[in-house]
Amino acid sequence: MKHFLIILIISTICNIDVGACTSAIISGRVTANGRPLLWKHRDTSRQDNRVERIAATDSTPEYVALFNADDTLCREAWIGYNSRGFAVMNTAVYNLKDDTVTRMDREGMLMTEALRRCTTVDDFERLLHDLPKPLGVEANFGVIDAQGNGAYFETDNWDYVKYDLADAPDGILVRTNYAHSGRKGEGKGRTREKNALHLLKPHTAARDVSAELLTETLSRSFYSSRLNKDYTHSEATLQADQEFIPRPTSCATVVIEGVTDGENPLLTTMWVGLGYPPCSEIRAAWLGDNGVPVELRVTGRNGHSPLCDTAITRKSEVFKANGKIDLGKLYNSHGTGYCQMLSKRNSDTYRRGYEAIARKRNQLHGTTAH
Repeated sequence: MKHFLIILIISTICNIDVGACTSAIISGRVTANGRPLLWKHRDTSRQDNRVERIAATDSTPEYVALFNADDTLCREAWIGYNSRGFAVMNTAVYNLKDDTVTRMDREGMLMTEALRRCTTVDDFERLLHDLPKPLGVEANFGVIDAQGNGAYFETDNWDYVKYDLADAPDGILVRTNYAHSGRKGEGKGRTREKNALHLLKPHTAARDVSAELLTETLSRSFYSSRLNKDYTHSEATLQADQEFIPRPTSCATVVIEGVTDGENPLLTTMWVGLGYPPCSEIRAAWLGDNGVPVELRVTGRNGHSPLCDTAITRKSEVFKANGKIDLGKLYNSHGTGYCQMLSKRNSDTYRRGYEAIARKRNQLHGTTAH
């Protein structure tokens, strides 16, 4: 608690995540390998991200999380998981707050505290209950744990409403930038929520949802539920922000793939694409020494992740000076669009990543991979 209060004060000078994220929690009963997924397509004015591993202390577990590049002390996690198999993320919400509290935007700080303290979804609920009020948040917090549980907590300064993944008949919960329990007609992201549900529907029915589907299809799709049209392969030049999942402010796509009940939590994997997701390369990030690839970390001379910088450079070729997006730079009939070229590379990353997970599983359990 003391740690929380200290970073509550410090966070007034830190960057905040006030974007338009799209997210989902997916039950293992509808995924291809039976493991739950926590997905965040991040939008924020802070385009430079990095991933870091935070070592364990005598009282806190080791964890891996996404941070703003200039958060040099790693105070505010925007999605992450710990060695107990607990994972957390958020999306900003704009239809819950009904008070005059001015000290807000503490979501990243609260998630850091959760990674330091929680093991289960129930632990996170207790954390929300026990932390001093006002919390300084207005968010949908999504969490999963190593027992296969998952939930969203639609949270304001004083209270929360829990939506349990076990109660979702199709095994999936999606949230953008409004709370289902909040004021009707307010908030943002209803079109993006419908986009995600539309794209996921055939895969939840087939029970073949995967991390790769989320990063390579949903985070790169220009389908509009509002217009009932998919522009993804149109090679069109469009106004950039028409409530597609990828937006001009999109800066990362991250999937945390959990474990099956009884499996070692150290097999939890974070699949990360830094920078503008249609132009990003995927890497797997794990706990332990050298678990986070160096290109995801702040290793450049400018204090940025090199992989993030590369994706942002590609993005500059996709967006025109008039604010429009050239979809032909991402997908075209010649097969030279960034999405097309990077999807092949990323598919190989996933293949090699799952081979590494299988080796880890054999080492940890001494059984045949499944």
